[in-house]
Amino acid sequence: MAEQIIGTLADFGARDLAAAGGKGANLGELVRAGFPVPPGFVVTTAAYRLLLDQAGLGTELERLLAAPDSRRAGGVRGRAAEHQGPAGVNGARIRTVFAAAAVPAQLQDRIAAAYRDLGGGPVAVRSSATAEDLPGAAFAGQQDTFLDVEGEAALIRAVADCWASLWTDRAIAYRARNGIDPHEVAIAVVVQRMVPAAAAGVLFTANPVTGERSELVVEAAAGLGEAVVSGQVTPDSYVLDRGGRLLRFTPGRPESETDDGGRQRARAVPPEAGG
Repeated sequence: MAEQIIGTLADFGARDLAAAGGKGANLGELVRAGFPVPPGFVVTTAAYRLLLDQAGLGTELERLLAAPDSRRAGGVRGRAAEHQGPAGVNGARIRTVFAAAAVPAQLQDRIAAAYRDLGGGPVAVRSSATAEDLPGAAFAGQQDTFLDVEGEAALIRAVADCWASLWTDRAIAYRARNGIDPHEVAIAVVVQRMVPAAAAGVLFTANPVTGERSELVVEAAAGLGEAVVSGQVTPDSYVLDRGGRLLRFTPGRPESETDDGGRQRARAVPPEAGG
């Protein structure tokens, strides 16, 4: 049976990591469990592999993975060296090859059709690698996500940029530190309708500071969750017990404001506006 190229979030679950990546598989589990999840679809890892095959990228990628990075061979040290990939892989050259590749017409048509079925409008285009959200390696922030993408052409470009972000220097280095073979990774892309968020954040099901498993920690701020996970704001922090009782609250400080759609403005907020 042919591999699935695109599916709704509900089509995937925890067993579909290889097809939907970590984010896509986990979002599918949330949908199946009845949680409110913004509607969307997954461009699976089969689409990424189709790009490699039909655009002729597979052979070139293998060649670049095997070739030593001249920057490392030349003795790059310090902070710059920390961002080089495993065995001196040159992420910049790989990304250049991806940027020059044409997305196969059949993929463009399938992505555009799924976008129309979703109703069009602004969407979030989110990377979902197969080596992501794992017990020993979260990969948070290692690949790219694009917000407020609108229109078929812009969406297809953003999906291609997500594919290329599998080879950012930070992602290559992170995989190397966690012993993940670069030849074995692939990437899916999650496309979800944008939400006009009044507030958003992250829930930890164990205290990430103390390791205490009887405590839940919520870090939240006004606007979209991207502001929290990217460090654009210092979020409010709530520590709760497993019954939902608030144990501790630490107010944050919003380093930026949000517009009516929940998007961050660059303008700083005075200290007295925080909390």
